[in-house]
Amino acid sequence: MNILDQIVARKKEEISVSKSQKSLESLKNSVFFDRRTFSLKETLIQKSGIIAEFKRKSPSKGIINDQSDVLEVAKSYEKFGASGISVLTDSDFFGGNFEDILKIKNEIQIPILRKDFMIDEFQFYEAKSIGADVVLLIAACLSPMQVKEFTELSHDLGLEVLLEIHTEEELNHFNKNIDLVGINNRNLKDFKVDLQHSVDLKNLLPAGTLSVAESGIYSFEDFKFLKNKGFDGFLMGEYFMKNENPGEAFETFVSNLIM
Repeated sequence: MNILDQIVARKKEEISVSKSQKSLESLKNSVFFDRRTFSLKETLIQKSGIIAEFKRKSPSKGIINDQSDVLEVAKSYEKFGASGISVLTDSDFFGGNFEDILKIKNEIQIPILRKDFMIDEFQFYEAKSIGADVVLLIAACLSPMQVKEFTELSHDLGLEVLLEIHTEEELNHFNKNIDLVGINNRNLKDFKVDLQHSVDLKNLLPAGTLSVAESGIYSFEDFKFLKNKGFDGFLMGEYFMKNENPGEAFETFVSNLIM
């Protein structure tokens, strides 16, 4: 199995355990469940366009930063103009957990993306119950019909959807109800990065689609290249998290944007 297959197989086991421990009713009774959500579609345009990520590790890079405090980093991201904050909630492969979102939900006023491998409707109720505003749908591990159904469920719950694609074939997963389309510069099956491939794919999206360049943005030059090619947003994690102080790294990066 490639790494994506391994992650999905493990995710199915996790979901089975979660369902045995929690009911949908208990998730709906969460203090966050009826809370108003923030719109990433709006903040993407109003602020820097950067969805700054909190990520401890990844299958391709190993440990990136397991010392920084999620609340401290999130507050810095918000202070210096992040359009949103992406938080990994996968534990085994990315070192994340639900507590990371719960710790910051009441402390920031910008959208929180629950970044995980969403393959079961139970996970969307989880996302709502912990205070997420946006969920990620990865086309590589879903069918077009699942994307459609999960998008409808997300909207019913008041959550926005970021659909992630990487191949031309995955354009078939797009539907008019998708809020934003993320194009992963990194192939999840072999982790190779190709920025030009993402640009080519973006140009095939319907006119007016909000597009987000994801992963593999390793320099200011990469960012400028993608921005000049018309991307509306940029999901960046490792670039900031590899620093001892991710918030400070984010501040420096943003200050260069306005120079």
